[in-house]
Amino acid sequence: MSEAIRVGLLGCGTVGTGVLRILAENREEIVARLGTAIEVVKILVRDADKVRDPAVPRSLLTSDPREVLEADVHVIVEVMGGYEPARALLLDALSRGHHVVTANKALLARHGAELFVAADEAHRDVIFEASVGGGIPIIRTLREGLAADRIHALYGIINGTSNFMLTAMSDQGKSYADALADAQARGYAEADPTMDVGGIDAAQKLSILIAISFGLDIAFEDIRTEGIDRVTADDIRFAKRFGYTVKPLAVAKAHADGVEARVHPTLIPASTMLGSVHGVFNAVLVSSRALGPVLFYGQGAGMMPTAHSVVSDIIELGRNIQRGTSGRLPHLAFHRELVAERAQRDPRLTRCPFYLRFEVHDEPGVLAKISGILGDHGISIRQMLQETSQPGEAVPVVILTHVAQEGAVLDAIAAIDALDFVAEPTCYLRVEDLA
Repeated sequence: MSEAIRVGLLGCGTVGTGVLRILAENREEIVARLGTAIEVVKILVRDADKVRDPAVPRSLLTSDPREVLEADVHVIVEVMGGYEPARALLLDALSRGHHVVTANKALLARHGAELFVAADEAHRDVIFEASVGGGIPIIRTLREGLAADRIHALYGIINGTSNFMLTAMSDQGKSYADALADAQARGYAEADPTMDVGGIDAAQKLSILIAISFGLDIAFEDIRTEGIDRVTADDIRFAKRFGYTVKPLAVAKAHADGVEARVHPTLIPASTMLGSVHGVFNAVLVSSRALGPVLFYGQGAGMMPTAHSVVSDIIELGRNIQRGTSGRLPHLAFHRELVAERAQRDPRLTRCPFYLRFEVHDEPGVLAKISGILGDHGISIRQMLQETSQPGEAVPVVILTHVAQEGAVLDAIAAIDALDFVAEPTCYLRVEDLA
């Protein structure tokens, strides 16, 4: 058996502990696949005296990052999260000739280009399967499995917290507040859940998926992003009446004039594959020219699914190290100098059906005025629902449109919301009629 692949671990929380457990529990299978063992030789933690899982060898712990970076290792694995000190430590690791594995989607979304340049200059690799989709092998599939195809579109449920909450609202009739409290009690949501429910986490992941699917770098801050906090129990109920379910969708589509990128709660048919993805599970639907639609589904977070992706990346690097090679694949799948120039598409040009919920005072002529404004903006009505109300209460009017341009829809909503009979701002949600 050849020399073991030696690893330095930056961080030993949930995912780091899972990495150590997999390396111990699956040692025989890993050796059989790789041809040698993977040996963790040093682990960086904030508090070396903290009580930890028995899988964590206390003799390997240190709170000094230099002890990890200066150790005799082949690979540095980063599962700390956040921008700093992770960025600085990984740049240091690359400069010392170490390969890198990271699960840090936020770091890659903001500083990935810098890390990849440093890796190329050092003739080392940065592998990042665990950054998107937890245990779903979507990164490796897009970089290698679909390398011969042209991707048209991808649709992802890539934030488990948001999907758990919308599932609870749909299946259990919970309010947004109750669904959030349940997610926090189960450990699915942080005390400050903004990254998840605000769509930021999904936007960071989508920026990575776009880079390796379309060869276009889009800052996650530039992705049209809307959170699930705008979805009410009434919206869930009305969506069901139309045959839809509401999912936290990340969408990217290639057009002749650019790539559209957006993250938002979306109505999709309940009978579709994505419509049946519930709870904390993730899924990515990829549509490509030759292969057509392919769905990747599985656990998108948690100790073992994410740790599995990390260990798989170590194994990939181990194989390269054994053969003395690096740079077998471009980090973001494309040789950038050979990619046809593309740009991000103006989100106002997005075309899809829309769900519109108006809260209005029940007066004569209300429907005529709403439909008239929609018609003036080139928006046609596909279906409509109106419920009765108690005297003095606003009544919901719900409209499902045919395909319309987003800019026209937003302009129409602004005109309607300015009318005296509108009781509160209009709720709008996009619709994707996926097969």
